[in-house]
Amino acid sequence: MEIVLAIVIGAAFGATLDRIGATNPNLIGRMLNFSNLHLMKTILLAIGTGSALMFGGQMIGLVDVGHMSVKTAYVGVFIGGLLLGGGWALSGYCPGTGVCAAASGRKDALFFIAGGLLGAAAYMATYPAWKASGLLDAIGGGKVTLGAVPGAKYEGLTAIPGDLLGLALAAVFIIVAIALPGKPSGHAGGLHAPAE
Repeated sequence: MEIVLAIVIGAAFGATLDRIGATNPNLIGRMLNFSNLHLMKTILLAIGTGSALMFGGQMIGLVDVGHMSVKTAYVGVFIGGLLLGGGWALSGYCPGTGVCAAASGRKDALFFIAGGLLGAAAYMATYPAWKASGLLDAIGGGKVTLGAVPGAKYEGLTAIPGDLLGLALAAVFIIVAIALPGKPSGHAGGLHAPAE
């Protein structure tokens, strides 16, 4: 039953990504050059709402913090994040949106997926060298969070309770999402976009 539920939730998430335009690299490009912030507003609102539901649900006992998973911090994660961001800006896809775009019929997304698989294979083939370089050694205590969440097994970097910090950050994300304009003020209506 878990696999069926995962497929249904994944399909719903993919349909939502397609519906909001996250599978269109032209809209991603417009977001990244700040000419159309509709997608950024949607992403920030989703992160804020999800965080509020998770941390609020944890505080009232509806969410089991045992399901929280924190990845180990190491220099390679930050380098990988920069590479992912650069690839996202250049291609207009991140791994999730690329798969959804391919499912919606965008042929350019198939090349993006192939490139991602080749990159993963290259990383696997060279993993011993990366491991020996020290870039994969834990930093900052390894698995830590900004604030400790009561009942979770992870240490906090600050004295602020993690659930309260999570709710505060959720509120910031939601407020910023609401405050952002769909298009920056003074933006000309006739945006010339590449052919789709």
